[in-house]
Amino acid sequence: VAQPLESIAEELEQLREIFYLAVPLALLVAGLGGWWLARQSLASVVAMSEQARRIGAENLGQRLLVANPRDELGQLAATFNELLGRLHNAFDQQRQFMADASHELRTPLYVIRTATAVTLEQPQRAETEYREALAIVEAQTQRLTRIVEDMFILARADAGQRELQVTDFYLDELLAATVLAARVLAERKGVGLELQAAESLYRGDEGLLRQMLLNLLDNAIKHTPAGGAVMVHLLTTQTACEITVTDTGAGIPAAAQSHIFERFYRVDKARSRSENGKGSGAGLGLAIARWIAEAHHGTLRLKRSDASGSVFVVALPAFSLTPKNS
Repeated sequence: VAQPLESIAEELEQLREIFYLAVPLALLVAGLGGWWLARQSLASVVAMSEQARRIGAENLGQRLLVANPRDELGQLAATFNELLGRLHNAFDQQRQFMADASHELRTPLYVIRTATAVTLEQPQRAETEYREALAIVEAQTQRLTRIVEDMFILARADAGQRELQVTDFYLDELLAATVLAARVLAERKGVGLELQAAESLYRGDEGLLRQMLLNLLDNAIKHTPAGGAVMVHLLTTQTACEITVTDTGAGIPAAAQSHIFERFYRVDKARSRSENGKGSGAGLGLAIARWIAEAHHGTLRLKRSDASGSVFVVALPAFSLTPKNS
């Protein structure tokens, strides 16, 4: 049973030498292979980060290249491109809003400056001339005030800072009071104003809803010629309250109907500018009205507009629903 151990020791020594050489070599090969694979797999991520770093406010129209839209990185790039698209639209809307606001504010300021400069050209003028100049200044100041107030409302709405003052009230009484206030403008223009409303209890922001109705009535009266009529109808069901404002104006051109709720958009810009500043004349009324309806979980839409007139419909949920804050 005795056997010498020299051969076993030699084999173990050879195996030890192999391990001393093979293990570091294997680690080196594995490290280099892992580094190469990681570099290849992350190359697209590095390229995406470089592209994203070059995108700023001045070139939001650029997009990340999507090599393979089916893998995870491709889906990440597509999602990032969608985010860039939303940011691009938001920046464009902000730029357009600032440009339109500057344009709208510049007109009444120019009229005020011109009226005062002409009045002050001569040291002595008749009292009637001073009164006429002050009347022009007052009218344009009213227009400026209305535009600034509307812009402030929309700015707070966009920022979510306008909380609704929710109370219980009768929607038909609110409609009656609003129609009574708007009847002064209607009679001055020779336009009839009618209301049909049954008793309806509602829960919402009474002040904002009054402003929404006034904006709709002001828009309807403004675009209805003398001898025409504006009708307001309230229909209440178990699930919703529907307010319809119908006028007998010339209607809205088909090309403009999809833009009437955009801010500062006006179908007849020349006529809006020629008004004496009694209304906003800035194309913000319908935008504010739609925001108020949506803030109450409702909708405002143009149901019909043709040569016989226009029909706007406000659909509000039942009074048991609590309005949202933005």
